[in-house]
Amino acid sequence: MAADLGELLVPYMPTIRVPRTGDRVFKSECAFSFDSPESEGGLYVCMNTFLGFGREHVERHYRKTGQSVYMHLKRHVKEKNTGAAGGAIPRRKNGKVFLDLELNRDFNGEDFEYEDEAKLVIFPDHFEIPLPNIEELPALVTIACDAVLNAPSAYKKQEPESWEEEIQVSRHARSLRQLDNAVRIPPSGWKCQKCEMRENLWLNLTDGTVLCGKWFFDGSGGNGHALEHYKETKYPLAVKMDTITPDGADVYSFEEEEAVLDPHISDHLSHFGIDMLQMQKKTENGHHTDNNSRPRVSEWEVIQESGMKLKAVFGSGYTGIKNLGNSCYLGTVMQVLFSIPDFQRMYVGNLQRIFDYSPLDPSQDFATQMAKLGHGLLSGQYSKPPMKSELIEQVMKEEYKHQQKGVSPRMLKSLVSRAHPEFSSSRQQDAQEFLMHVINIVERNSAGSENPSDAFRFLVEERLQCCQSRRVRYSQRVDYCIQLPAPFEAATNREELLAYEAKRREAEENMRAPPEPVRARIPFTACLQAFTEPDNVPDFWSSALQAKSAGVKTSRFASFPEYLILQIKKFTFGVDWVPKKLDLAIDVPDFLDLSRMRATGLQAGEEELPDLLPPIVLPEDTRDNSMGSADSPEIDEAAAMQLAEMGFPVEACRKAVYYTGNMGPEMAFNWIIAHMEEPDFAEPLTLPSMIDLGPSISDSPMGATPLGNSPPEESIAILTSMGFPRTHSIQALKATNNNLERALDWIFTHPEEEESDVLSDMA
Repeated sequence: MAADLGELLVPYMPTIRVPRTGDRVFKSECAFSFDSPESEGGLYVCMNTFLGFGREHVERHYRKTGQSVYMHLKRHVKEKNTGAAGGAIPRRKNGKVFLDLELNRDFNGEDFEYEDEAKLVIFPDHFEIPLPNIEELPALVTIACDAVLNAPSAYKKQEPESWEEEIQVSRHARSLRQLDNAVRIPPSGWKCQKCEMRENLWLNLTDGTVLCGKWFFDGSGGNGHALEHYKETKYPLAVKMDTITPDGADVYSFEEEEAVLDPHISDHLSHFGIDMLQMQKKTENGHHTDNNSRPRVSEWEVIQESGMKLKAVFGSGYTGIKNLGNSCYLGTVMQVLFSIPDFQRMYVGNLQRIFDYSPLDPSQDFATQMAKLGHGLLSGQYSKPPMKSELIEQVMKEEYKHQQKGVSPRMLKSLVSRAHPEFSSSRQQDAQEFLMHVINIVERNSAGSENPSDAFRFLVEERLQCCQSRRVRYSQRVDYCIQLPAPFEAATNREELLAYEAKRREAEENMRAPPEPVRARIPFTACLQAFTEPDNVPDFWSSALQAKSAGVKTSRFASFPEYLILQIKKFTFGVDWVPKKLDLAIDVPDFLDLSRMRATGLQAGEEELPDLLPPIVLPEDTRDNSMGSADSPEIDEAAAMQLAEMGFPVEACRKAVYYTGNMGPEMAFNWIIAHMEEPDFAEPLTLPSMIDLGPSISDSPMGATPLGNSPPEESIAILTSMGFPRTHSIQALKATNNNLERALDWIFTHPEEEESDVLSDMA
């Protein structure tokens, strides 16, 4: 018999592989369905690709690839027979067969026992070879079978590669000195303390200064003030502001010149009022916990209708999604998407075509995995009522507790969260962020075909208005979701809220139990009204004034989607950075009239803002400030003094005159009114140094060029800082009317000419 099996497997030996390090073995779930070893037909694992297939899909894989040898896995689950001793120990047959197996069924191991069965199946004749069969099988086949049976879960994260450089703990972390300067960092609204940058900001962990990072050649980054501050103070560690989470933050050591770890980051941040430990004290649903709060009926219990006898439902459209561990955001989003006809038609309606044209590895194909989940949710195949015999037996035992299996979308989660630092983790996530992430993937995978996410797509018209010139600018952007504020001042039960607050304070003073909380009830129309209200624009630069000014923005719908996704912003941050959920209820009417939110475009009598860009501000030269600085700015001192006589600080008046382009006291006065609340309002006017990256025109061998014909020195400096020759940069700017973007295109389409040609052109 051994010789017969050996001869039988000889033609297939080249297609049988032993799993190597990095190979994923899918022995718990079909690539096209949610069949598992527990399913009626079991699971077939290809001995070459190690993909798993249910009974109705294995033939498709055989026809497409020609792979003939599969391992058939079957698990028989039975309820344990309890004896007089109160139960027997679970019985296992071939106990190591399904090592590290993750299945779709939830059952209590104390109430069930199971038997595992494995065998090799050769297609197309379905010839079966029971396992284990060490004596009769060739050594290579035996080794391959044993490796497949003992392979870890396909969804376990791989260990990091040995060549990856690990971030080391900073030598300054343990002994870092922090100044007692009473600095407290707010949870939002940061900007560099030396300029007005609001991105790429770093918090120095010694003195709490917030400064911008270094400048990059493409104009991104910052002005290098964080590094400059280190050179002045030698305070070594800084943390990037937008990376601070309950799990840690990005820390950089200026002295060690690399990213580092700070084991004491929580203590270092709490010195400036950022309490990471409190940020972690949230429930799984993301709610801020309060140990002193009085236990009461939770929203979840109300939704679940706790204490009521509910009738279980089964069939098409009634299939649940199992929680994979803090994955309720994924289940919520997917149930919503597959309730939309566009997604049903795209993925479930085209199921056979998607499966037939799927790639060789369907586990990595987005369309296949979406079709698989959609079919699982809508077919009713995984939501079947119990058999009549099972139901009678359960009723007799008075323990009717049958629940549907549901589906476990591990394969889809692994695919859509790949390389995403948050969604690939097992932490709780925001459902709206995940929805936008999925829509982006749908967009990328729908090029040239029907795009189901168009059902959510709409255009937003944004109207910007300069408050001084009254001129406007209209623009449009694509969006899929609108975020609405929840205005507490619009609550319809304000008297109840005031009475509750008075009782709560009285209870605290008298050390009594707090009263039953009262929830604010806010009309949905008030949320919409808040969305349409004008919004102040920080750091608005008016092209009409050629200066910073006060600006407001209003938003309207330029088009309406078929399905409008709304998010009520019910979370806020306290001064201690701890996220807190606003306890409120939104009263949503059955019908909404959004006609008043429709965009109107440019109206009669409105004047558009000029299509001009803000002046280019170069970063300061942090390498050598002694190389020279820009010439003193031209300021109409008479206009500045006229404003100073009105009682404004002299330096503020000089800045107002400068930033309004010496257009007179009236325009400068408007600038002062718009910027009086800024912390640096009265500080002296500081302009960035000019970086001299090349010889001046007068020093060049080409001779002097009249000032009126010379491009702006700022533009020349930007191009030369990118590595382009000064003469070539001047040529490009002159040929494009000093337009930087067009000058770059000109440089790439006009390679540098011989010097003689340059001289003749510049003469």
